[in-house]
Amino acid sequence: MTQAVDHFADRLRAAPQSRLQRGAAAEALALARELARRAQLLEEPSAEPREMPDAGMFAAADQITVAGHDLAVVLEDAAQLAEAVALVGEAQKRAGV
Repeated sequence: MTQAVDHFADRLRAAPQSRLQRGAAAEALALARELARRAQLLEEPSAEPREMPDAGMFAAADQITVAGHDLAVVLEDAAQLAEAVALVGEAQKRAGV
């Protein structure tokens, strides 16, 4: 999980600003928000998840890294891990990086 997230984050950091502006950063933020939501639901199932703020396109790589590593710590089984890795891969394809 963390390897997939770190790879995506590295690709975002290496991407030109124009690619980030054309949707890669927005895709990364959407992924970070989903990973953070999943981690929060596993940690506190009865609490309403808080939404990760938009910290700007240059922070998107850091946001997916933090959210992905947080989720990796609380995953409960291989099925959840596989699903999370698939989410990262799909988001990276959509982002085009």
